[in-house]
Amino acid sequence: MVRDVICAVLLLSGALFCLLGALGLVRFPDLPTRLQAATKPQTLGLLLVLAGAAVRLELGDALALGLAGLFQVITAPVLAQLFGGVAYRTGACEPSVLVLDELDERLRADRR
Repeated sequence: MVRDVICAVLLLSGALFCLLGALGLVRFPDLPTRLQAATKPQTLGLLLVLAGAAVRLELGDALALGLAGLFQVITAPVLAQLFGGVAYRTGACEPSVLVLDELDERLRADRR
């Protein structure tokens, strides 16, 4: 009974985080904020769903889910960083909405 409740709470909270991330992708106005919505809540949501599923599985299968979660945690921020950098360099990011533009300062320093 306790495992069922823990599993349900983890699965539902993970699904809620995934839903909030999807809403952020639709509602946020610019690329950097959409990248935030695509990585942080989606990754946390997936980890919670995997943890909820792992509660119900045997240890070997749960370790495989842990590897899938680890792969997601490693790759999602790296890809978001790469996409953000490419979008910035190609002009897809609107400079007027950036509060602090550290990349522009670094690119100017590299050109000197």
